[in-house]
Amino acid sequence: MMRVAVHNGRMSEPILTLEERASINAGRWFSGLSPSLRHDILRCAYVRRYQDGDLIAARGEQPQEWIACAKGAVRVSSTAISGKQITLTYVEPGIWFGDVAIFDGDRRTHDAYAHGDTTVLCVARADFTKILAQHNELYEALLRLHARRIRQLYGLVEDLNTLPLRARLAKQLLHLARSYGVPSLSDPAEVRIGLQLAQEELAQLLGASRQRVNQELKALEREETIRIELGGVVIRSRVALMRIVEADH
Repeated sequence: MMRVAVHNGRMSEPILTLEERASINAGRWFSGLSPSLRHDILRCAYVRRYQDGDLIAARGEQPQEWIACAKGAVRVSSTAISGKQITLTYVEPGIWFGDVAIFDGDRRTHDAYAHGDTTVLCVARADFTKILAQHNELYEALLRLHARRIRQLYGLVEDLNTLPLRARLAKQLLHLARSYGVPSLSDPAEVRIGLQLAQEELAQLLGASRQRVNQELKALEREETIRIELGGVVIRSRVALMRIVEADH
């Protein structure tokens, strides 16, 4: 059973909802661990819930916990010299993060904010160390996790240097649809991206200006590949998006 923990002077929520627990268990990396390791991780874990924009972890602070997103999204950002916050990525439900800083003992390199109502599952640093000592399996599993992250990072760098913005946008929309897609209310064949992003935030993910991203979104809408609504983007044709990506690979 998950314990109740106090963080920053306030009581953490005692348990995950069934939906949140399902998101954690369905995570590609976590689901590949042995039952005993998963049990020990969850036994030590505690739950924290945030509202949109709440700070989850701050750049420069000493890492105190290993974290998984169970609901909503975690926006990872850095601050430019001008003082402007730049969004680097969004952590989706089922993804664990924060282990690098625990491993090397250095301070956190980025800020993490709740994007929408967000639930995270946390394992205190001391408990994380104990689990490592008891389960050699976790070392190998984390190596695989980091190797996957490095591959993804190289892929992002390659895309920035080789793919036109139209292809990068199509690729990002497909990723968001896989991670946050829900059936459209108007047409079950369509997929609405449940993660609400301002065009400026989407532009930051793509390393482009908001104006250029807006132009490409409108072009895709004219081609009936997507539909732009007040609440976000609806994918009308995944096939068309995949063709755009494949044409530039």
